[in-house]
Amino acid sequence: MRIIKLEEYDQRWPKYFEKEVDAIKILISENLLSAHHIGSTAILGMKAKPVIDIMLVVKSLSRIDKINQKFVALGYEVKGEYGIQGRRFFQKGKNKRTHHIHIFEQGNSEIERHILFVDFMNAHPNWVAEYEHLKIALSNRYKNEPQKYSQGKADFLQAIDLEAVKWKKASRVSLLDQ
Repeated sequence: MRIIKLEEYDQRWPKYFEKEVDAIKILISENLLSAHHIGSTAILGMKAKPVIDIMLVVKSLSRIDKINQKFVALGYEVKGEYGIQGRRFFQKGKNKRTHHIHIFEQGNSEIERHILFVDFMNAHPNWVAEYEHLKIALSNRYKNEPQKYSQGKADFLQAIDLEAVKWKKASRVSLLDQ
């Protein structure tokens, strides 16, 4: 059974991301366009489940599908799209997860959304504090119910996504004014 347990921000999380990406690059080198640290462990100072979320942008998802066993050899479970069309998802660590890999083909709108989320949160400590407060409350309430924990965050995450888009548009306008 998975238990929702938040931990204080760990300065090693970015290093864990880099180390894992180095191992993955060997598998998909010519297909890989970019790798991004996403999710709560990519937000400076935020309490989070200690699961490193890695987003890979690739030229071809079909080429990823052909090497699923290589991910298995690295300790990952192959989950397919896992609820998000156009994504390939892999998780490592069974019930004590350590890493998630989200792979999107270039051009997928989810790529920008994930990157923008992290950039926005790292630029807005007030939103980080609010989100962290919500996560703590939900983890206390749904400690043994990961699905309910995730559902409890959904509306707030959607609000952050909307604010992040506004922030990006405002940043573009201010850059043009200079």
